[in-house]
Amino acid sequence: MAAEGMASEHADLRPTEKCGVIGCASTGPVASDLYYGLRILQHRGQESAGVAVYDGEVKAKRGMGLVHEVLSKEDLMSFRGPAGIGHVRYSTTGTSVLDNAQPIVVRTAFGDIALAHNGDISNAGELREELSKKGWAFMTSSDSEVIVRLLANELASTGDMHRALKEFTRRLVGAYSLAILIKDTVYAVRDPLAVRPLCIGEKNGSMMIASESVVFDALGYRFVRDLKPGEIVELRPDGFESYRLPHPTSKAHCMFEWVYFARPDSVLDERLVYDARVKIGEQLAKEHPVEADIIVPVPESGRAQAQGYSQASGLPVVEGLIKNRYIERTFIMPEQSEREVGVLLKLNPITSAVKNKRIVLIDDSIVRGTTIRKIVQMLRRAGAQEVHVRIGCPPIRSPCYLGIDMKTRDQFIANERTVDQIADFITADSLGYLSLKGLIASLKKPRDDLCLGCLTGEYPVPIPGEKVRRDKPLELFTESAGKPRPRKKEKPAA
Repeated sequence: MAAEGMASEHADLRPTEKCGVIGCASTGPVASDLYYGLRILQHRGQESAGVAVYDGEVKAKRGMGLVHEVLSKEDLMSFRGPAGIGHVRYSTTGTSVLDNAQPIVVRTAFGDIALAHNGDISNAGELREELSKKGWAFMTSSDSEVIVRLLANELASTGDMHRALKEFTRRLVGAYSLAILIKDTVYAVRDPLAVRPLCIGEKNGSMMIASESVVFDALGYRFVRDLKPGEIVELRPDGFESYRLPHPTSKAHCMFEWVYFARPDSVLDERLVYDARVKIGEQLAKEHPVEADIIVPVPESGRAQAQGYSQASGLPVVEGLIKNRYIERTFIMPEQSEREVGVLLKLNPITSAVKNKRIVLIDDSIVRGTTIRKIVQMLRRAGAQEVHVRIGCPPIRSPCYLGIDMKTRDQFIANERTVDQIADFITADSLGYLSLKGLIASLKKPRDDLCLGCLTGEYPVPIPGEKVRRDKPLELFTESAGKPRPRKKEKPAA
């Protein structure tokens, strides 16, 4: 089926949120902080949620839906333990069913293990087959279960927790930020290229790890730092111990965290997301100026970029589209039919603000193009004279294998059309994408420290049939590449 036909039948497959993870070790009960932390991370996944807390044994509750729908006040009162982890999910590897909700809990001879995972493991199929031959039975289709059973297998083999944690991460190829609860201890693990975000915060008597720093701001924690590439951290109420593994000299931070995924008030790897998006908008204005009257951002994804475009162009930002805040983020709904209806329910134009105006419409990305087409047509029906679309990242042309639900090239309108043809399809008067060079400059990160696979088709880890960027692949970073750095115990600052 031609791309145009597909676009007319299905909703836009904008890059979907990654999951969110959280973990806490404290001198008192942690369930409340886990609950509110997950509420703050809700933008990263809305299909399922759950927590696992150690209270003499690992107790877990997970379910389909939003955090407040899954976890009741009674649940929180019953989880009285001082260590726990939590998760909000949308499906990448594994279907959207309760069995794949997290945290995943397994019983082992070493004790209960619970795991929450943000990312995708590209060699999960190979590991699943290997573990199945050793007698491990899998209950879900999720790569997260592969991770936790691989850890359990290493524990059974070595009998040493720290050694098992180091060894099992060497087997994983892909992107992962992990929160792990092993009996009464919380561990955090970040992949060797730091594709996925993960950071540490502290307050009196508590240490926390979370996908985004905004959790610490809201809950009264002090941001300590991001986990380093390949780092394993053991949380204690009074500090944390760090176990560094051999890791590449360069990183592969997912550029979409700054472009779209993360909340604008989060700091990711020393870069405030809001500042990065404003810079993107400024760069867009330099690369794609246009005679217009007003700038209209697509809420919420285009708002900060619109501020930057305004600063560089002198055009005013007008809230020409109003979002229904009681409609959840439709582009992470698992069914395309739900997204189709959700787009129409989510936004409505303000006629008096846009009528007879030449509009610069700003958004973060285009995948298939149907959502932005609907928005352009909304503005035209409201009386807009012209609609010029500006997009805060380059065209998406390649699949993501590291945590975004974009697996096939036929999803991307940029592979089927030129920029002018895309402009015609979305019924815009003009269309301008941010250049790759402009994106890299806006993020203020070296190109070699970014994962740009969905834009360039070159990936930081080995993917069958795909090109690997010029760095060494992950499997080369083993014990032979150098000895692990000695562990050290870190305490929060006074």
